[in-house]
Amino acid sequence: MRNDSIKVGVIGVGHLGQHHVKHYASIPNAELIGVFDENYERAKTIANSYGTIAFKDIDSLIIKTEAVSIVTPTKHHAKISERCLLKNNHIFIEKPITKTLEEADRLLLLAEEKHCLIQVGHIERLNPALTALNSFDLNPKFIEIQRLAPYTIRGTDVPVVLDLMIHDIDILLALVAFPVKEINATGLSILTNSVDIAHARINFSNGTVASVLSSRIAKDRQRKIKLFQKDLYATIDLLIGSTEIYRVEKTSEKNKGNETLMTKPFIYEGEKKIISYEKLNVIPKDALWMELENFIKSIQGKETPIVTGKDGRDALKVALEIQDIIIKDIN
Repeated sequence: MRNDSIKVGVIGVGHLGQHHVKHYASIPNAELIGVFDENYERAKTIANSYGTIAFKDIDSLIIKTEAVSIVTPTKHHAKISERCLLKNNHIFIEKPITKTLEEADRLLLLAEEKHCLIQVGHIERLNPALTALNSFDLNPKFIEIQRLAPYTIRGTDVPVVLDLMIHDIDILLALVAFPVKEINATGLSILTNSVDIAHARINFSNGTVASVLSSRIAKDRQRKIKLFQKDLYATIDLLIGSTEIYRVEKTSEKNKGNETLMTKPFIYEGEKKIISYEKLNVIPKDALWMELENFIKSIQGKETPIVTGKDGRDALKVALEIQDIIIKDIN
């Protein structure tokens, strides 16, 4: 292992945590020290699969590491994160960052005091269908997002807003980059004692409007984004990895060779224009591997976190506001 490697551990090796272990075992400059889970037998099984050590208590792991992935139920995030930060560990926390805004603020302050990095696992930021738009000058004025999923027991310890919709809230805040001005929301509890379906309309200070729907009682999975702005419409399917662009262009503009003309030239305000269609080349990638590699490189000062602790805190703030509006409406 190189001298600049980062000693890393994983706390929580359930459905998602096991993949953190798998990736750290192969990421350059990540030295996998070990894992901890309340289920020690599970921890041993995962540790044996990737040639590392299962620790019987959490502090024994923390004192041997420089960085830790926290992949536990949300209610434990704040307490475990504090223990890690107090031992000067950088932390990667799977979304949502914490259960409450006060917990998130406390972690951010402690991380600043300890000169430690907090990164949050909003994995959809690295979805190849979304990153395919990085080369475009985006200034959306209306955004529509739908994230639907069949019911599963996993994740129902938190409302659908904090389980599913928070992904799209994080994407929205990154796409728009202006303060939220107003939120309207509605939702229902159908299968659980928590909110299972939620819709929010979010107005931003620059005039952008977003409509976001999340449900965990759908027949089929769906994760789609539609972006509308002057002279451009984009549709992104995060589930199948497909991104399509429709543009209004002057006929004098040089065609890039990938576009299909959707219309014959037409005159609008004295100019000849066309509507073109392009299906972008979306290259499949392992978004979790990329997230964790970015975490290691950010600790080393080679990159900056894709989703910072503040980003996670801001997404949580909007999610909690939506949740509060829905609960008041239900009651």
